Amino acid sequence: MAFLFTSESVTGGHPDKVADQISDAVLDAYLAQDRKARVAVETYVTNGLCLVGGEVRARDDVRVDAAEVARRVIRQCGYDDPRCGYPADDIAVLLAIGRQSPEIAQGVDRGPEDAQGAGDQGLMFGYACRETPELMPLPITLAHRMSRGLTELRTSRTLPYLRPDGKTQVTVEYGDDGRARRLAGLVVSCQHDEGVTSDRIRADLEKHLLPACLPPGLRDAKTVLHVNPTGAFSIGGPKGDTGLTGRKIIVDTYGGWASHGGGAFSGKDPSKVDRSAAYIARYVAKNVVASGVADACEIQLAYVIGVAEPASLRVRAEGWGRKIPSDAAIERAIRAVFKLTPAAIIRDLDLLRPIYQKTASGGHFGRQDPEFTWERTDRAADIASAVSKA
Repeated sequence: MAFLFTSESVTGGHPDKVADQISDAVLDAYLAQDRKARVAVETYVTNGLCLVGGEVRARDDVRVDAAEVARRVIRQCGYDDPRCGYPADDIAVLLAIGRQSPEIAQGVDRGPEDAQGAGDQGLMFGYACRETPELMPLPITLAHRMSRGLTELRTSRTLPYLRPDGKTQVTVEYGDDGRARRLAGLVVSCQHDEGVTSDRIRADLEKHLLPACLPPGLRDAKTVLHVNPTGAFSIGGPKGDTGLTGRKIIVDTYGGWASHGGGAFSGKDPSKVDRSAAYIARYVAKNVVASGVADACEIQLAYVIGVAEPASLRVRAEGWGRKIPSDAAIERAIRAVFKLTPAAIIRDLDLLRPIYQKTASGGHFGRQDPEFTWERTDRAADIASAVSKA
């Protein structure tokens, strides 16, 4: 049965993403000084104000100026010009950062390091499919391409009137066979200088953005394009709307195509399985698909606070028009190849590094940057071999 599916993305200047990047930059600042720091920080941004709060445990000699970190990130997001409405040097930055609860710490740190317990309970999902070279669903992949393209057009000064805030949305029409058939709709909302007309923005995006981001042949004469549907978007960023850490979790993951456990990523060190287990679940799913064992794979993990081994592992694999091994066989192979305790995840993905601000804009998955170790497919051959023996 034919159907439509839509995913959205946002630029790094969107208020929620400004908040995510500040939280992850504070995390990075602690990890740069203490690899074993425990951080759970959230950020709220609004007109004239930035509030950073949460819990941290680090060595006594660690010093992080979270207010200066926040201002630096706000500048990097493009809010260094008063015309954008949120100048980094003029806003009030308030801090409410306390010490991590010792009751959480005693549950996580019990026993030897390799027996480290999960930093919280919860369920996490990972997904991969062979719809795109990135092994990601097509709608979110295209939405991210367009949001990154908006940022590149702004920072390169190709379109100097663009401001930092922006959102994109892609609707893909799928055929009866479940394959992408065409693009049914596109939305681009981009903050701009006052006085720039919608007609000019549309013409510039048609010339500079869409050809670079959309695969040939999917857009046709019936594809609907909305550009700044309200008619103007000069007031944006935290001046136009509040931003909060963790409010774009579907943008961060699979655009709604796959399940989501509900936990946000940004501002959390990797002892929090909300983040690290979602990364390993993507790593596992991607290697299953890269191995050729399945064409799509969703992994669910669940943990109990203070307990190292996952409470559950579930596999849901698909073969698009072909017979594949059973979910049970793939699960046995995964258990043979991957160790899924928090300590093993942190070690195997090398997560105790200050790499996280980069993850907080543009999606956590489907990117080939070297910091994104969970995007490697280096265990694909091991999965294929283990499945053949399962």
